[in-house]
Amino acid sequence: MAAVILYPAIDVKDGRCVRLLRGDMNAATVFNDDPAAQARLFVAGGARWLHVVDLDGAFAGASRNGAAIEAVLAATGAQVQLGGGIRSRAAIAFWLGRGVARVVLGTVALTDPALVKDSCREFPGRIVLGIDARDGRVAVEGWARTAELDALALALRFEDAGAAAIVHTDIERDGALAGANVAASAALARRLHTPVIVSGGIASLADIAAAKACERDGIAGAIVGRALYDGRIDLGAALALAGG
Repeated sequence: MAAVILYPAIDVKDGRCVRLLRGDMNAATVFNDDPAAQARLFVAGGARWLHVVDLDGAFAGASRNGAAIEAVLAATGAQVQLGGGIRSRAAIAFWLGRGVARVVLGTVALTDPALVKDSCREFPGRIVLGIDARDGRVAVEGWARTAELDALALALRFEDAGAAAIVHTDIERDGALAGANVAASAALARRLHTPVIVSGGIASLADIAAAKACERDGIAGAIVGRALYDGRIDLGAALALAGG
């Protein structure tokens, strides 16, 4: 059976590596002034993938931390999954051309579904659908707006598009160290053919083990943020447990 891939998270705000609490830009904790240095630390610890988010870009609708992201790409040989403000074909092509392995499309799944479907065809295996949910309903534009649509309904719209994966984030748990909502992600995965990556609230190795236990349901990865930064989770132990 394939491993559950562990994705250490690097969220970039004002050029620095931060973690938010439940998506609140006013509740940012700076963990490293140099995102590239943080990337090197994660890769030195064994990470093969990094999940990078341009937080300012997510709100602005276009990249705002390009220099920091370029530095992360240059710093390591890790595969980078990038999201945040990527809402045009030109932006998708730009970042894939710069060496990003996969781009995450979130807001445009709601506002421009044709772009998502066209991109999946044009860049096979390199487009990830980001579905961020608050109380089960989809949130977009940097989580500033909640739509009248649930996560499953949105995911089903793209089931035949050929996305590489879906990142399913429980906003209420994100950055809160409250434990991941693995059950919700697994329930979503069971309804889909597209692999699902758990995101939001992972606080301990028990959360990693829970994600791993749902591998047969379609859970293919787990994004870990604050718990790595504050030492609650040891990266080596998490990688060993996940198998990836």
